[in-house]
Amino acid sequence: MLSKRIIPCLDVRAGKLTKGIKFQGNIDIGDPVEVAREYYEQGADEIVFYDITASAEGRAIMIDVVKRVAETIFIPFSVGGGIRTVDDMRSVILAGAEKVSVNTEAVKNPALIAEGAMAFGSQCIVLGMDVRKVTPTPDMPSGYEMVIHGGRTPTGIDALGWAKEAERLGAGEICLNSIDADGTNDGYELDLTALISSHVGIPVIASGGAGKSEHLFDVLTRGKADAALIASMVHYRTYTISEIKGFLHGHGVKTRMNW
Repeated sequence: MLSKRIIPCLDVRAGKLTKGIKFQGNIDIGDPVEVAREYYEQGADEIVFYDITASAEGRAIMIDVVKRVAETIFIPFSVGGGIRTVDDMRSVILAGAEKVSVNTEAVKNPALIAEGAMAFGSQCIVLGMDVRKVTPTPDMPSGYEMVIHGGRTPTGIDALGWAKEAERLGAGEICLNSIDADGTNDGYELDLTALISSHVGIPVIASGGAGKSEHLFDVLTRGKADAALIASMVHYRTYTISEIKGFLHGHGVKTRMNW
């Protein structure tokens, strides 16, 4: 059995770590470089970095911040936001990232997934999915819709269908974020996570809603996720990563421990 991964998420806006609720009302809460170092020292398995306004603002990702984070940590590092081309991917990887996350641009140009996988290998390509619950229709039979531009633009695309297509195109992993659960601290969207995890053969990272260690246990077991993304519960120092892993270990969920 592979160890389940615990992955802190750094949402960055104008070079500052930020946090919102359901993709709204963001406030700045710190320096992403310092926070990344702290989470690395606590035992994070990976770090995810999102430049959350790059796509909506039509600009390139902040490579200088990516470089500073990469110089600070020695675990896998995934970067997303404003990545539109294979050259953008190359710039991020040369700056020190092991993986690139594509979301908005992949929906607009699905060939980007295949091009990235061909250039760097599927293991480097993470599909970011921002998803909200909707009334099922013939076009969206799963009842979940893809939303792009940082949660601003509905697409009319069925989330499950898109996950399957992205896997076919060469995505090596999915980071699945529930807009409805994001920042609420009420727990992950287990039905969504289990639905996607059960229908693709690549790892799924659950994102959105973690508020306590029990929520991670639920999504890694009932939700069938391979990894759990966390933000508020560590950003506000309610928990440390080592405390979360200790809880999971004690409840029979295999994680990589530092002791």
